[in-house]
Amino acid sequence: MGWLIFLIVVVVLVGVGFTLRKTFSREIDRYKRIRRSQKGE
Repeated sequence: MGWLIFLIVVVVLVGVGFTLRKTFSREIDRYKRIRRSQKGE
């Protein structure tokens, strides 16, 4: 039983991590683009 709970927790954490990384990489790209356009002025 303990193993099952451990596996479920790991799977949930990995799924959340992937989702956050996807969202964050998009936000970071947009942030970099904004910074670059501000420097160009």
